[in-house]
Amino acid sequence: MSGNRIYLFDTTLRDGEQSPGVSLNVEEKLEIAHQLARLGVDVIEAGFPIASPGDFAAVEAIARQVRGPIIAGLCRATRQDIDRTWEAIREAESPRIHTFLATSDIHLQYKLQKSREEVLSQAVEAVKYAKKYCSDVEFSAEDASRSDVDFLAQVIEKVIDAGATVVNLPDTVGYAVPEEFGRFIRTMYEKVPNIDKAILSVHCHDDLGMAVANSLAGIINGARQVECAVNGIGERAGNAALEEIIMALYTRRAFYEKEININYGELFRTSRLVSSLTGMRVQPNKAIVGKNAFAHESGIHQDGVLKERSTYEIMSPELIGLSRGSLVLGKHSGRHAFKEHMIELGYQLNEDELDLAFRAFKEIADKKKEVTNDDLVALVMDKVWSIPERFKLTYLHVSSGTNIVPTATVKLAIDDMTFEAAATGDGPVDAACRAVDKITDIYGRMLDYKLNAVSSGKDALGEVVSHIEINGKLYGGRGLSTDIIEASVKSYINAINKFYYEKQQHAGPA
Repeated sequence: MSGNRIYLFDTTLRDGEQSPGVSLNVEEKLEIAHQLARLGVDVIEAGFPIASPGDFAAVEAIARQVRGPIIAGLCRATRQDIDRTWEAIREAESPRIHTFLATSDIHLQYKLQKSREEVLSQAVEAVKYAKKYCSDVEFSAEDASRSDVDFLAQVIEKVIDAGATVVNLPDTVGYAVPEEFGRFIRTMYEKVPNIDKAILSVHCHDDLGMAVANSLAGIINGARQVECAVNGIGERAGNAALEEIIMALYTRRAFYEKEININYGELFRTSRLVSSLTGMRVQPNKAIVGKNAFAHESGIHQDGVLKERSTYEIMSPELIGLSRGSLVLGKHSGRHAFKEHMIELGYQLNEDELDLAFRAFKEIADKKKEVTNDDLVALVMDKVWSIPERFKLTYLHVSSGTNIVPTATVKLAIDDMTFEAAATGDGPVDAACRAVDKITDIYGRMLDYKLNAVSSGKDALGEVVSHIEINGKLYGGRGLSTDIIEASVKSYINAINKFYYEKQQHAGPA
């Protein structure tokens, strides 16, 4: 394999899911993993199997069903963790055990309360033990960028001797700056005599806003694997953004002279899927995938782009799967035209999925004159890639004003029956949610609420993303409608459906 080949390690489902407020179920993680495989990443870190039964189930499902990328499971440097990780990934086409242990003095003193000798011994033992299960073993030296370089070099040398195929040097707290981090990677090549026997990896956090710059500095200085997450999500300020790494290496390939194996046309779709399922909206000015990334408002810029795109565009939106067109279909459009357009957008729907999406399209088309590509993508997320609906909103009536008590009447379909309830509240949404509680006998508490316009205009689709606490656990809800109150109630019901579905899954067959 060429020494210029860079391997993309995606940690959206592990480090990314550790973002505050993010909680994905097994089906959502599986959907993201399939999309990452379509994108063409080399490694999917599917989760932390020992963390919870849900995390284990998700890693196991991904290992069984997703083909193409290496499937990695994270574990601490203990036998119990390694056993559990192997149990989860053993059916993967290409499994990898990813074990980690801190190497910085601050972590050794305050977190691990171990000596350097103890940490070195534990790291080597963990790699040797993992190697008994799996030929592909990655070792991460947590907080590597703040570790003593001579001790770190010793650890790296010994874990490679023990069988590590990949050694990862994370900037765990986002403390490094590019020049320093690049020099740090180069120093490891100078100090570790057997480093050519393993792939050197970098994993940078964005606490100072330099995760992507640090990752690229690592690549320039010899790193051959880069760990990142879609939309840059992750702990605290997040990780290096996958799409930014990819497009930097593509757009400046003459400078970096590196090769990656990726399906660029899936980038935007991957970003939208992760944003939708996690409830973490992409900021408008986000590089590559933000809605303003290819927008030109300045008259000078517009004039230049009309004459020659390259005057103000260094990459093509079409390359990442983003269509320049907005108007797509109307209420008179037929099923065949709808199917063909969805294919153009990159969505290969089976007949059942097409039926769901087409019915939802017709409902929206009756409410608004023009249905845009953004509307269609939102419909797929809302109707096709969603969990089964135990509770479905069929009727909503609210009464609210400055001098009256907000009141709502709600009808829900449950199986083949319809149930109705009315309630009052602090506002129309609160009243409707209380009516839903009466019907379902499931009581949620809304902790976070975001309203986004999917498209533009007075008849724009409203997308409500909420985080609902039910029985002490957080569930993400999502609702879509041209009516923002209806979208809000649908979001609440979506979270309740997730709670019910998870409860049934844990209960198992009757």
